[in-house]
Amino acid sequence: MSKVSVDFGLCESNGVCDGIIPEVFHLDDQDYLHILEDEVTPANRDRILEAVRQCPRQAISIMEEPA
Repeated sequence: MSKVSVDFGLCESNGVCDGIIPEVFHLDDQDYLHILEDEVTPANRDRILEAVRQCPRQAISIMEEPA
């Protein structure tokens, strides 16, 4: 199973990921990023990969977890 991971030490809360896939990422009113759904599925994979590519700080990754 694949899961979304954010390195919050790198994240600047630019909100690019929230704009690409708000079902997974949410930037709140205090500019804190939340992961709403961490599971990577066939339905959301392409947009999550786009968020990984577009992150200005390269803070987002996809982690493979053992089955």
